[in-house]
Amino acid sequence: MAALSAGALAGCAPPAAEPLGGAPAPRSALPSSELAPGYRQIVFDWEFEQGDSRMRGEGVVRLAPPDSARLDLFLGGGFGGGAAVLIGDDLRAPVVEAARRLIPPAPMLWGALGRLAIPAAPDTAVRVDGSTTRADIGAAPVWRAEFHGSRLARLERIDDGRVRDFVNRRQREVTYESFSPRSKLTLRIKRDEPAMGFDAKIWTL
Repeated sequence: MAALSAGALAGCAPPAAEPLGGAPAPRSALPSSELAPGYRQIVFDWEFEQGDSRMRGEGVVRLAPPDSARLDLFLGGGFGGGAAVLIGDDLRAPVVEAARRLIPPAPMLWGALGRLAIPAAPDTAVRVDGSTTRADIGAAPVWRAEFHGSRLARLERIDDGRVRDFVNRRQREVTYESFSPRSKLTLRIKRDEPAMGFDAKIWTL
């Protein structure tokens, strides 16, 4: 495979979850994070680290509101890659293990794209600290969402008091990190632009 190297992520235990900070707020304070109207295409470079291996290449996400996305990851040098179609909470990806390990689970993949789409749960605690809104949703696992203004900035899955995996979103970089096994996928965005529409064939794998 292209761009394999040693010395990637060292193994470590999942970190303990910090207390939810900020002042208590009603559930209505949680911003909406639905996809904006109109088709979009996001082009990026990516890098994946797991154990002693590292892969990198280019990729594209095609978004069709309200709840459809296709992700394609191409290995540097054109030697394969991975793909996934996400419609609602239904994630379809190839059965090839080498490709599947590149693809985050559906809630985290939506989180990477800026949409909060987690399993419904009656338990929600919302806290506000200036322009930052945080919420713990559900139990076992707890989904912790953090918004900066109206923008989803971070999503964590917390189980037994520890962060099991998370998405962190900066303006031009998105990171998904898992602790079982330890792996990290980084997307560095090059272009985020409107699209005229997509062929219906892209929604099948």
